[in-house]
Amino acid sequence: MAFPVLETNRMKLIEIGSEYTDGYFEIMSREKVTRYYGMNRLTDRDQAEEMIRSFSETFKSNRGIRWGLILKDTRKFIGTIGLNNLSTYSKKAEIGYELHPDFWRNGYISEAINEVLAYSYEILDLYRIGAVTFPQNDASNHLLVKLGFEKEGKLRGYLYQNGRSHDAFIFSYLKTDWEQR
Repeated sequence: MAFPVLETNRMKLIEIGSEYTDGYFEIMSREKVTRYYGMNRLTDRDQAEEMIRSFSETFKSNRGIRWGLILKDTRKFIGTIGLNNLSTYSKKAEIGYELHPDFWRNGYISEAINEVLAYSYEILDLYRIGAVTFPQNDASNHLLVKLGFEKEGKLRGYLYQNGRSHDAFIFSYLKTDWEQR
């Protein structure tokens, strides 16, 4: 299967190749970005290269899709969005994303989420998209609710980061929600 390239008004969602290693490292090495990510920040460029390789392997094995967010006007790499734990058989996945702080609060993630939801329901025929967040991640929690995700509850000790376990909120957005929007 060819990698699905998606497009929004302001961005192209593309396959992340090695040419984006520096941009990805610049984002994921920031404590500000990974504070509520569920993964420790990257500390060297090799880790970014390995993550990008893993995106490709995950796609090839049909376990997920990770898109790079590229601004159309400047061609700048500003973050990623993806479907994790993808199961077309069970018709579900979890959505995750990160964005360079210079681009926070400009609607880019909302735009990307809507495009990924459309792809998930209309092309992949998924039924459920979940999202897992840190309870302290007010920006992400608020955004998901604003986009129509339903907060289902708290998962105790679900995320492990920086040497300790953390609780998580779980959200969902169903195909029926999408059809009724």
